[in-house]
Amino acid sequence: MKLIFLGSSFSIVWYMRQHKIVRRTYDKDQDTFRHIFLILPCLLLALLINEKFTFKEVMWSFSLYLEAVAIIPQLVLLQRTRNIDNLTGQYVFLLGAYRALYILNWIYRYFTQPHYVHWIPWIAGLVQTLLYADFFYYYFQSWKNNKKLELPA
Repeated sequence: MKLIFLGSSFSIVWYMRQHKIVRRTYDKDQDTFRHIFLILPCLLLALLINEKFTFKEVMWSFSLYLEAVAIIPQLVLLQRTRNIDNLTGQYVFLLGAYRALYILNWIYRYFTQPHYVHWIPWIAGLVQTLLYADFFYYYFQSWKNNKKLELPA
């Protein structure tokens, strides 16, 4: 499954950067989010809150914290452009659904496996799912009313 996940992730990045039709949809003027405002706080949080202060554990915590907020630039861009095509809307919805299903998996494992407590991934995953909540609301509203997906400005 990890290989499928990595392969699909690399193919998505390749399509966004190299595919002549998909690449034309990128608007650099609208994409002005400063990623450093996500990276530095996540790194500082990982240095402060981790399972054990080792390089591997700090980097693992950093990856969880960064993954939790990595969707923010995409959501800001979608809100700024207000132009959400079907493929992009479904992709963002499925990313959020993936995380929500992870939470169900954690709940199941908590009740079926003794001593299954992992606070860092749980809180990071909950934060990530909450960031998707607003998008989910507008996604379901557009689906229910059979309208084009638009986020408020």
